[in-house]
Amino acid sequence: MIEETSILIIYTGGTIGMIADKSTNVLIPFDFDNINEQIPELKKFNYNLGFHSFDPSLDSSNMNPEVWIELAQIINKNYEDYDGFVVLHGSDTMAYTASALSFLLENLNKPVIFTGSQLPLGVLRTDGRENLITAIEIAADKKDDTPIVPEVCIYFENRLMRANRTTKYNAENFDAFVSGNLPLLAEVGIYIKYNKNIILKPNFKKLKVHKHMGTGVAVLKLFPGISADFVHSFLSIPNLKAIVLESFGSGNAPSESWFLNPLYDSIRNGIIVLNVTQCMTGAVKHGKYETSVKLNDIGVISGRDITTEAALTKLMYLIGEEHDRNDIVRLLQLSLRGEVTIR
Repeated sequence: MIEETSILIIYTGGTIGMIADKSTNVLIPFDFDNINEQIPELKKFNYNLGFHSFDPSLDSSNMNPEVWIELAQIINKNYEDYDGFVVLHGSDTMAYTASALSFLLENLNKPVIFTGSQLPLGVLRTDGRENLITAIEIAADKKDDTPIVPEVCIYFENRLMRANRTTKYNAENFDAFVSGNLPLLAEVGIYIKYNKNIILKPNFKKLKVHKHMGTGVAVLKLFPGISADFVHSFLSIPNLKAIVLESFGSGNAPSESWFLNPLYDSIRNGIIVLNVTQCMTGAVKHGKYETSVKLNDIGVISGRDITTEAALTKLMYLIGEEHDRNDIVRLLQLSLRGEVTIR
């Protein structure tokens, strides 16, 4: 039974958890048991803050589906004891991990807020301090004893975004993430201004944590000059089950037979092809141009306005659940966790 607001902070790794070694000045992970020394403002919270650190910590470039499942299980294990969760994660692959968690945590009715930083906590101008403090505040925020944001989100530089709508777009600026096709869930200034019409509503069902992510999913990014040999080699990847096709503009691709015929053969052999746009804003619209009509004709599925990160992790999730091909095709055309706009 939760008596006071309790937030579990999970540190997976990443820039935010680094400080300079006093003797060598080399950046090293700090002990989160001493986090109040780094961020004394945390003591002003009237919350019970718990901590869980991955040991060893992981650079986000080394993230993989096994770690995503482990993270989901940590949240599941602590779900009844905490009101919300803050996940500290390296920014490079944060959108992938956060998108994956949105699918693995079905019937989520508590906040899971991912954040990190571009500069370590041990650096004077770090953005990590504000990101962490505000992420905790959002994770704890309630109205009528119900969490205001009962979904997986990314909080970075004064902006709260739905995790599976978010992409990292800047390697240097503090506002590193963008939600190109969905308005912000909240903007943070003097006050936190929630966009309550966008935030997912709780369903108050029992949390269901999925424990499998499928393999055999790959991303094919189109580019001018892509060759028949390249496409053939890609489609010959052993045990390939699904492709995220990153196409041009509103879903366009080469219309020549050297591209379409092998893709059609792969689809007939059971491979699922989901078409997403390379653009950060906008959507795939099969039929807008002739070059996308032919993709639709051979059985390529429109991903509409889904991000590459969400498309990849959604396919992994559906394959991991061992749905048959027809069921996967059907579910790809539905919004399961608010990841795609269906009109």
